[in-house]
Amino acid sequence: MTATSDATPKQAGRTKGRNVIAVASGKGGVGKTWFAISLCHALALHELKSLLFDGDLGLANIDIQLGLMPKHDLGGVISGRIALRDAITAFEVGGFDIVAGRSGSGTLANLPASRLQALSDDLLQTGKSYDKVIIDLGAGVDQGVRQMTSLANTVIVLTNGDPTALTDAYAFIKVTHMTRPKADIRVVVNLAKDKKEGEAIYAKLLKACEGFLKISPPLLGVIRADSKVSECIRSQTPLLTRHPNSIAAQDIEAIATRLIEG
Repeated sequence: MTATSDATPKQAGRTKGRNVIAVASGKGGVGKTWFAISLCHALALHELKSLLFDGDLGLANIDIQLGLMPKHDLGGVISGRIALRDAITAFEVGGFDIVAGRSGSGTLANLPASRLQALSDDLLQTGKSYDKVIIDLGAGVDQGVRQMTSLANTVIVLTNGDPTALTDAYAFIKVTHMTRPKADIRVVVNLAKDKKEGEAIYAKLLKACEGFLKISPPLLGVIRADSKVSECIRSQTPLLTRHPNSIAAQDIEAIATRLIEG
């Protein structure tokens, strides 16, 4: 939409981050954080300078899954003690950077609107020095989640075959579509028995989107169930480091390649 003449200069100049990808699920427990980590790692392996931003303050766990103890986290940024760039931690094993959240510190929805906007602006500015920025969104569709989603050029919705996961994924797509009718929303099905089952799960979600929203978010990929994933989470080691040839790793790589190709 073209900015109207009465828009402020700041509003007129604000654009979505073309290099920003938001990862959402609608609900917890579908593997969203693991997927965001693995996707960022895959992009880094393609020699893209990548940043992973933990946008789930209430249940922040990117640093835990990676076995990191960052000196600074998003809590310090929100309190105003440090700048966002100072909260960046290099994850040398994966070749990408992270901004860790602070588990138990509440959600982004609890932030004053002005502070949330300032954080969003800082993230877009910081993201300019990266090829790709991945935002691991919190569950739900509260104001903080919607604000972070609005920064992304591409929104990936992760789901699985659980009926509640599909319902919540649809709810997230609906809210995002209502807010941004032209948003680039794509679907990834996790924990599928095989590609055929994953495509069948996607078909259920697609039917609801086409029937009620009149949109057809494309299937970005299917990630097959793989015992190597839970093993890596327990050992706090990235899948693409510990088991780069596993079936889930192959599926992540295929998704990363499709994103790079557009």
